[in-house]
Amino acid sequence: MLAANIAADLDAWTRLLGLYDDAKLVRAEPQTMRYCLWHLPARLVSHARRRILKISQTWPWRNAFLTCWQRLCALPAPG
Repeated sequence: MLAANIAADLDAWTRLLGLYDDAKLVRAEPQTMRYCLWHLPARLVSHARRRILKISQTWPWRNAFLTCWQRLCALPAPG
């Protein structure tokens, strides 16, 4: 039960803070979010002690994911 509540909160906050201007994903159902953003066609590679996420160039939601990721990373630290 707790895991389901955490997943629902993560989905809601992601849509609220990262996808507020994307008309298709801002009101998306959890199944749509899972299909569009959470199942990411990418590879995690290591180079020079850094991890890099390589996202497929042909993925239709690439720009939405990158915009959301940048917005969530730009949030200030709590406290």
